[in-house]
Amino acid sequence: MDTLINNLDLFVTGFKNTGILFVVSAVFALILGTIVAAMRVSPVPAMRAAGTLYVNTVRNTPLTLILAFFALGYPRLGLPEINFMVAAIIGLSLYTATYVAETIRSGINTVPVGQAEAARAIGLPFGKTLSLIIMPQAFRSVVPPLFSVLIALLKNTTVAAGFSVAEAGAIRANLSERGEPQMVGLLWVALIFIVLVLGVLSTLQRYLEKKWRVAR
Repeated sequence: MDTLINNLDLFVTGFKNTGILFVVSAVFALILGTIVAAMRVSPVPAMRAAGTLYVNTVRNTPLTLILAFFALGYPRLGLPEINFMVAAIIGLSLYTATYVAETIRSGINTVPVGQAEAARAIGLPFGKTLSLIIMPQAFRSVVPPLFSVLIALLKNTTVAAGFSVAEAGAIRANLSERGEPQMVGLLWVALIFIVLVLGVLSTLQRYLEKKWRVAR
């Protein structure tokens, strides 16, 4: 307990930045992933090909390499400068969006084909069919796997510590500089992550599952 209390500033700063990384990256990943999932089921071959290329390329690239590109390679392209936090958010968003896209696409595939055919029969275009009929049902069916993706995102935020982002993954190194026991610090970090996953994300998952199950 002394390690936590004596270094409360490190834990507060680290998990505050972890929260920022997670929330912002999750929002962008959900938006981008939904768009890519729509592209993957689009009747336009070029859009399907673009969505497939993006998913297969980014998903099969290690997250560390993606973050290394935005932290180290991006500045060499002569583009506007971004700080390490923004670079980490971009990398995490692009990477996580591929898993969101595939999760949502699997949900789309669970919707009976007859509903899309009925929508087309009454004159609804593909965009409205997807947004009004298919996507709401798809999201309801993929709540558990979608939250698994978000839990993985929360844990992946620790990779950003290797690129000068002062988040939870960097607490151990800072404790070492202060001469504090690193193992105890790591145990506290792990415990807080468990609380975030089981106490926050899992609770939200159960709430949404219950709410949308009733809505059906």
